[in-house]
Amino acid sequence: MRIAFLVAPEGVEQVELTDPWQAAKDAGHEPVLVSTKQGKIQAFHHLDKADTFPVDEVVGETAPDSFGALVLPGGVANPDFLRMDDKAVAFVRDFFEQGRPVAAICHAPWTLVEADVVRGRELTSWPSLRTDIRNAGGTWVDKQVKVCDHGAGKLVTSRKPDDLKAFCETFLDVFAEEAG
Repeated sequence: MRIAFLVAPEGVEQVELTDPWQAAKDAGHEPVLVSTKQGKIQAFHHLDKADTFPVDEVVGETAPDSFGALVLPGGVANPDFLRMDDKAVAFVRDFFEQGRPVAAICHAPWTLVEADVVRGRELTSWPSLRTDIRNAGGTWVDKQVKVCDHGAGKLVTSRKPDDLKAFCETFLDVFAEEAG
């Protein structure tokens, strides 16, 4: 399965990109780094610059239906940049409209809020997003990992880097189920 990893040109929490990416690769999937600009993205370790990674495809130039699933890594700045980009928001919304599975960790649900896809769903995130999720019509829960199958496509969410092992195992199981 081709899996889109959508990130902004800078601000993604590196471990929230690299751990799920490696888990997808190890499971035989093809992870694809999608961003809003060509070139490289700048990852971070919290507020410190970390490594850079080459962009494979650009939002607006790649079709969401060429992917079987979507992963949204966190980082505070990453989803904030993404939710300000109309093409990125439309890209995310399209996965839900097509009923394709999506996985989001930490601050990544900010992009889901902007795409207006959390209404009626139960999800988790970094705790500071609680109010945003509630205001967008979702139900926030404090769990290591949460799978929600309300609406089209399943949504897998986790709170923070400490949840990565459970997040990766769960989204890989859900993606495999959905690929059928």
